[in-house]
Amino acid sequence: MRRRGYGSRDGFRYLCYPSGSGFGTTLAYAFRSFLPLLVRVTSATKKKIGIGLGILVVLLGVALGVFLLKRQQLLDYALQRAKAKVERKYPVTLTLGTARFTDLNTVGIAGMSMVPTAAPTDTLLRARNMTVSLSVKSLFAGRPVFSNLEINDAQLTARKTATSDNFSFLYKKKGAQPATPRDTTKGVNYGLLVNQLLEGSFDNIPEEADFRNFLVTFESPRHRARITMPRLAIEDGDISGQVTAVIDSVENRVGVQGHVEPGDYALTAEVFGLGRRPVVLPYVLRRYGARVQFDTLRLSLTDKELDDDELTVRGTASAANFIVNHPKLSDRDVRFPRGGIDFVARLGQAFAALDKGTKVTLNRMEFFPVVSVRKLPVNERVIGKMVNGLRSRSEALAGLQVKADVESAETPANTFFEALPEGMFNTLEGMQGEGTLTYRLHLALDMNQLDSLEFNSGLTPKNFRISRFGRENLNKLNEDFPYTAYNDKGDSIKTFTVGPSNPKFTPYNEVADYLKGAIMTAEDPRFMTHKGFMEKAFVKSAIQNIKEKRFARGGSTISMQLVKNVFLTRQKTVTRKIEEALIVWLIENTRLVSKERMFEVYLNIIEWGPKIYGVNEAARFYFDKQPGNLNLSESLYLASIIPRPKRYQMSFNQYGEMRSSARYFHRLIADLMERKGMISEEARNSVTYNLSFPGRAHGSIFRAVRPDTTRTVFAADSSQFEPLNLIDLLGGQAPDAGVNTTITPPATTTPPKE
Repeated sequence: MRRRGYGSRDGFRYLCYPSGSGFGTTLAYAFRSFLPLLVRVTSATKKKIGIGLGILVVLLGVALGVFLLKRQQLLDYALQRAKAKVERKYPVTLTLGTARFTDLNTVGIAGMSMVPTAAPTDTLLRARNMTVSLSVKSLFAGRPVFSNLEINDAQLTARKTATSDNFSFLYKKKGAQPATPRDTTKGVNYGLLVNQLLEGSFDNIPEEADFRNFLVTFESPRHRARITMPRLAIEDGDISGQVTAVIDSVENRVGVQGHVEPGDYALTAEVFGLGRRPVVLPYVLRRYGARVQFDTLRLSLTDKELDDDELTVRGTASAANFIVNHPKLSDRDVRFPRGGIDFVARLGQAFAALDKGTKVTLNRMEFFPVVSVRKLPVNERVIGKMVNGLRSRSEALAGLQVKADVESAETPANTFFEALPEGMFNTLEGMQGEGTLTYRLHLALDMNQLDSLEFNSGLTPKNFRISRFGRENLNKLNEDFPYTAYNDKGDSIKTFTVGPSNPKFTPYNEVADYLKGAIMTAEDPRFMTHKGFMEKAFVKSAIQNIKEKRFARGGSTISMQLVKNVFLTRQKTVTRKIEEALIVWLIENTRLVSKERMFEVYLNIIEWGPKIYGVNEAARFYFDKQPGNLNLSESLYLASIIPRPKRYQMSFNQYGEMRSSARYFHRLIADLMERKGMISEEARNSVTYNLSFPGRAHGSIFRAVRPDTTRTVFAADSSQFEPLNLIDLLGGQAPDAGVNTTITPPATTTPPKE
């Protein structure tokens, strides 16, 4: 990396002699110029001049020899000082090969090696040869200044075991311990850790460097990496190079370019795939089974500030063609064509946060998140089955506190739809609209007080309307349309028309009010008044699911169940749930479909048993009746099996006697219906648990015949279970509560035999 006029022989010749002439040519030129003068002088004078020139040449030769000798001695001394400085700073043994000047200010070193003193047989770094530029003036002044580092055929070998490694000393600074020891019982201080990594990295970046054929290998019990750099150069802070990395069997060929200012801890870098191939993140693939890739990633760090053991880092990051693929996220790639973040990140004792001033951009839509994540000290973590479902203070969720507030800018409708990630909203791709939309989210989670969970998320429209549908015509709910029922594996079961053209279709007004009331009470008490969501019910579901560490309780409204069945696949993924919520919002908030029509379609498509779809088939399968002729007890039973239709017979024992849990459900829903004025007290008192099933379901429910003819007597329901717990689960009289799950009473008993 030599520069013209600074140590280059060709450059030096260019500055000293006429262009295109050699040393002999120059002497001939000088001799011809002075020949007339020499002719005029006497022979004695010529002799004196010759002697003087000879003495001058000898003196110059001696001076040059002394200079070269002294320069080499000073170089050896300077290298010994550099070696000592490195060994004082790091616990290593640095070995340098023979060093020689190759021109005026360029030094060649025949090899080098760096070995950690803790592992004398484990060489961390070795190189076949090195070249550096050295200022001769600084060398003779006693303060040698090295620059323009060139390393050829080098190898960095990093190793890590369960208890040690041979490289962490590079970023762990030596020095006195703080006067006041830091309290580590409160968790890892991420601010100090990241600050240490940043300073260790920037302090070891040379201002000028050229690495050729540089091989980096890393081995640990869990990971293996091999990184080959044909060339990586740093010149005046500008970075350029190519890298081939094989990490945990994932190979990437990438180009790197950017600029670094080590003294200011500032960096701008761009990493991009070569040969039109994306860059795949290997760790995420190995650790989480998710494929995360991008075409180009840009990162910049503009500022860092450490104050009272808290680190604030500012910068930006952006990616082009960012893709995520994971079976639990989506059944296909989720692609973000353009996205980025301007971040203000704060890290400290067991916490990390994105502060005000952070901006996230998806295409042209902007979000402004304020997020903090904190982990309480071990002795402050609360655990308990009823508190949060945790059994140990060492569990990942123990002591976790998360707060998040996200708000978007007021965004034109089309900009909003264009910002939706590809592969995440298949139904809506191509949708257009008018007006604006603003998104807001609030989350407050404290695992020490899980019941205090706060969550709400929603869009605020302004003059919004849909001007064109996407792949799916959401308006089809208002018309006759073909519906295909699928099982949980995604296999189609049957296809039928939803609408008057189907003789089995039952209009809303021809369904018994008892059944409509029972379903709404159990599944969605505010269906006729809400706009698709019940936040309180969702939060209660989330709390219960976290406590039980499983999907124990659903939070879906009838609107959400309808959209899931009509427009979406059976895939149980995060993106499908988000897409479901957005479609529900669009239908409900644009009044695209009336509530009665939505409930009518819902009743005619949901599953009521194995391959039993629609209220007409259900009424005939169980009770051999038309849907309008169902009584209250029959309606309560049909409402009770909606969450688990394939297990319809589980409400009864083998003799067809209703189990206590099913009676509990019937009594509770009937009580709530009476309280809301949906049924009379007389109707409530008519509820019976001795149901007959004249339909085809009879043989599945009555699986055995009693060996005697003794009549079964049921215990009094009011004396068995107090409905307080379940009423609280359902929200009691609160208008914004509901549940759609299998309900389990506080205890289970077997009806006594007489």
